[in-house]
Amino acid sequence: MSENEHIKTNSLTAWVLAARPKTLMGAAVPVMIGVALAMKETGWQDFQALPAVLCFLFAFFMQIDSNLINDYFDFIHGNDDPATRLGPKRACAEGWITPSAMKKGLLLVSLLACIVGLPLIWFGGWEMIIVGAFCVLFAFLYTTFFSYRGLGDILVLVFFGIVPVCFTYYVIMPDHLKTIPVCVVTISIGCGLVIDTLLCINNFRDRRNDKRDGKMTLIVRLGEQRGAQLYQFVGSLGAALTMIAIMFDVRHPQIAVICMFPFLFYAYKHLQSYSRLKEIWEGRALNKVLEMTARDMFIYGLMTVIAIVLSSF
Repeated sequence: MSENEHIKTNSLTAWVLAARPKTLMGAAVPVMIGVALAMKETGWQDFQALPAVLCFLFAFFMQIDSNLINDYFDFIHGNDDPATRLGPKRACAEGWITPSAMKKGLLLVSLLACIVGLPLIWFGGWEMIIVGAFCVLFAFLYTTFFSYRGLGDILVLVFFGIVPVCFTYYVIMPDHLKTIPVCVVTISIGCGLVIDTLLCINNFRDRRNDKRDGKMTLIVRLGEQRGAQLYQFVGSLGAALTMIAIMFDVRHPQIAVICMFPFLFYAYKHLQSYSRLKEIWEGRALNKVLEMTARDMFIYGLMTVIAIVLSSF
């Protein structure tokens, strides 16, 4: 019996699979870092828990929304042929969810994200409406426009790095401290680069199918060798930027040295993943490297939070 026969069309199980719960860590890491940076400044006494929770929920809904949008529009464009697809199975292509139901689902999740994000106006001002609107808009534009033109990596940098880290920090801070320091911006860029390694390995695995389908990702444009090097480079640069920003914001030189070690651990794991990529190089087996990269991303988030805590002493 095939896997599809176990999943009833438009069932709860089908929607859970379409939401891709494993990808939620990519949404959690930047918010987690933003919360840690804010807590470092405010301490427990002035820390605002409600906006932190709302930021996590908004990020989760937007990640699910992006997944549903990606599933629907790639299916409509004919880019999810089950016979040639190398990545994890997609709900519309496998028949788990009908296209009409998926369209309604992604619109509903978009609305839920807006509802969850709306109270952030009370903490960050009316400009939060603009930030939220851009998040929703570019969730659609990523799949329908930017990813086909090799610009997806820029959106990852902005919407999985700069926006969630900086604005999570901003809404949590008390009114008299509502600024975004250079240190926070630098860390947010580093975070976006590290999370972009997930897109890099995903696009590296799919490079030949993407080229066939006219999807000119950055990996396709760079070619195989440079594409593999890009994966290694963005992860290393992201960790280095984060480490330097935290080290320059500590009071004691000894603590600065200690803050290096969490990032050296991430660098070691990332190098292992890069070595595995070079060994496998192509095919569905690269999904193993995708799993390793997701693990590395979580390690980066955890190590960054540890380093931020250490830097407060």
